[in-house]
Amino acid sequence: MAHLGSRRRRALALPAGLALTVSLGFLPTGTATAATAAGSVPAVATDGPKLSYVVNTRGGRSTVASIKKAIGEAGGTIVTSYDQIGVIVVTSQNPGFARTVRKVRGVDSAGSTRTAPMAAQSTTDIGAPQVLSAEEVAAATAKAKANKAADQDPLEPLQWDLPAIKADKAHEKTLGSRNVTVAVIDTGVDDTHPDIAPNFDRAASVNCVGGKPDTTEGAWRPGTGESPHGTHVAGEIAAAKNGVGVTGVAPGVKVSGIKVSTPAGFFYTEAVVCGFVWAAEHGVDVTNNSYYTDPWYFNCKNDPDQKALVEAVSRATRYAEKKGAVNVAAAGNENYDLASDSITDPSSPNDTTPGDRVIDPSECLDIPTQLPGVVTVSSTGAKGLKSSFSNYGLGVVDIAAPGGDSTRYQTPAPPAVSGLILGPLPGGNYGYMAGTSMASPHVAGVAALLKSTHPHASPSAIKALLSVQADDTACPAPYDIDGDGEADAVCEGGKGYNSFYGAGLVDALAAVRK
Repeated sequence: MAHLGSRRRRALALPAGLALTVSLGFLPTGTATAATAAGSVPAVATDGPKLSYVVNTRGGRSTVASIKKAIGEAGGTIVTSYDQIGVIVVTSQNPGFARTVRKVRGVDSAGSTRTAPMAAQSTTDIGAPQVLSAEEVAAATAKAKANKAADQDPLEPLQWDLPAIKADKAHEKTLGSRNVTVAVIDTGVDDTHPDIAPNFDRAASVNCVGGKPDTTEGAWRPGTGESPHGTHVAGEIAAAKNGVGVTGVAPGVKVSGIKVSTPAGFFYTEAVVCGFVWAAEHGVDVTNNSYYTDPWYFNCKNDPDQKALVEAVSRATRYAEKKGAVNVAAAGNENYDLASDSITDPSSPNDTTPGDRVIDPSECLDIPTQLPGVVTVSSTGAKGLKSSFSNYGLGVVDIAAPGGDSTRYQTPAPPAVSGLILGPLPGGNYGYMAGTSMASPHVAGVAALLKSTHPHASPSAIKALLSVQADDTACPAPYDIDGDGEADAVCEGGKGYNSFYGAGLVDALAAVRK
């Protein structure tokens, strides 16, 4: 909902484990004297590991100026300040930095965004991409040319997910408006790919990995060896209908790349905040968020560090929506019931040493997907059932969309051959991926079609239309996806709204009807 999820849950596109050189003993635990007013912070140690922090502020310019001074006195270095939402990004080697700054007048919350020293993966796709060889692409293209309708791209017959949401029928009416941009907040987008280049919005693209916008040409692209996740997501949304490769859900809109993951694949808070603020201020209409914010799968508000991360990302998502963006996010890939009383999270913190912890998902949030106002998307497979891996939850999931599933569980009808989702990969390649990471961009694409049809509609109106127009999908009874005679998850609710599918399966055709 960070990880190559991308919602990374379960298996990831990249190895989740890294050699970790720091223990939790390096977390900010130093003793600091409480400051009773901004600017009264005493001298502090600066010999700890270098960590990144967010400081959430309130008050006017003079208060914020005093806070910035106090940050320096507490051993912090300001990376950038998003004064429009009251979030300051800081680095510090003072082990007691956050504890000290929380005492400063005008500071709402402050916390470390990581548990490992700076330099360190997280998405929600399932397994490594299954890359199509050049020979497979050529064979599929030749077969498609011999059998396809004239209006299909060569690999579109393999995309069972498009007719599943009636996107193929929607394209007969419109491909979407060039005035609409969807930002892919992710691992980076290869804008040189022939299916993405025609629709790429350079002006709305940026690298936010360090928490501060980097507009260097191409900085939004994934580097060699980095995850292909963002490129695949971008193609699912807006791969051009240009006689090449695949077709996106909204092949006539623009797509931008906002890179927020480190080379190792971590999506840290400062980068995510930067991404939402950048989208807000560069005319983006929809953001897609197929990740969760590292290093905590769930951020518990009774922990001062995690509370600060929730607040910082919340401010950023609210700001983006206020500026006109609909924020869409993946629900995650662990088959968790996000509305249950408790969940055992074995994966946090994922940048040092994770350990089992029991959390209350109503108090410990997967961000950004569980934040108010964000459209939370569960995943379905080729048979229309909840994907075996997809998280769910009554009152949490808003809508469902194709994200793929094991072909063993949900086999598509011919000519499609894989139960996964086909899309572009960096370097002009194509491949299959699956996860709620792949479901979210289908909803983002439909939101873009809605914005194309209703250009003056507010984000709240677009979200309402997504829900009202969704195809009602009843709970399966029972849900035994692996056929072993035991229920693999329990669906609650009626046909019009339930814990597996929310308001139902997203409908692209309805989105283009005025």
